[in-house]
Amino acid sequence: MTYETLLVGRDGGVTTVTLNRPAKKNAMNPTLHREMHDALTRLADDEGTRVLIITGAGEAFSAGMDLKEYFYDLKDRPHEVDRIRVISQEWRDRKLRLFPAPTIAMVNGYCFGGALPIVASCDLALAAEEATFGLSEVNFGGIPAGPVAWAMGAVLHPRDALWYMLTGEPFDGRRAVEMRLVNRAVPRARLEAETRALAASLAGKDRYALKLTKELFRHSRGMEMDAALAFANAKVRELTYLQQGAWIEEGIGRFLAGEYRPGLAERPGEGERGS
Repeated sequence: MTYETLLVGRDGGVTTVTLNRPAKKNAMNPTLHREMHDALTRLADDEGTRVLIITGAGEAFSAGMDLKEYFYDLKDRPHEVDRIRVISQEWRDRKLRLFPAPTIAMVNGYCFGGALPIVASCDLALAAEEATFGLSEVNFGGIPAGPVAWAMGAVLHPRDALWYMLTGEPFDGRRAVEMRLVNRAVPRARLEAETRALAASLAGKDRYALKLTKELFRHSRGMEMDAALAFANAKVRELTYLQQGAWIEEGIGRFLAGEYRPGLAERPGEGERGS
């Protein structure tokens, strides 16, 4: 998979997609949107991708939309604007949010505006303490459109979301943890090692259990309790079918044999069924 604005690499079962426009702080132009949509579509069907990491090249995660190429250069081409808008919104929301394998945002630097839905749509997120986040649209007379406002409302408390959306003030990785936009913040020098350790841990777990856990969480949130219980029961049956009963025979069997205790991490190399 070779792209103009992306780098795609794999280490074991961990695939990393790097937004690669460092001279533009990885601002997202139409080409990047088309390529990310294509990459996520292809990787969703790639059995070798057990975990997906998204990050940015250089000192930025992404400065958001490329204001010139995405907005200004297309102002007289409304049909192209609509086409790119749909592509950009789909990959930053549904394509990423419903990706079959666990996804991790590794926020290494600037993360502004349209890049924030990428972080919100990933299952997990780690940030550099020094990273700078912001919803600065209001500062130049714009609004946090597309999936931005919805994504912020989904992960942040309304008071926090509205504060930063209305003031346009930036915040750092530590504040992002306080607001639960990201799971953890670490010094930038440790960010990649911490993220890859997390990814390796996830990659060692049963792929079907991870996939169905994601589906159960993502879809049941909007259900009534009775529907959610029925959906959960269906997912248990689906898991049993996909694993051929391994979660009972082997998983619970390990507990009965004293090899596993709830709350304790697995030993390295275990839990890799479903590969």
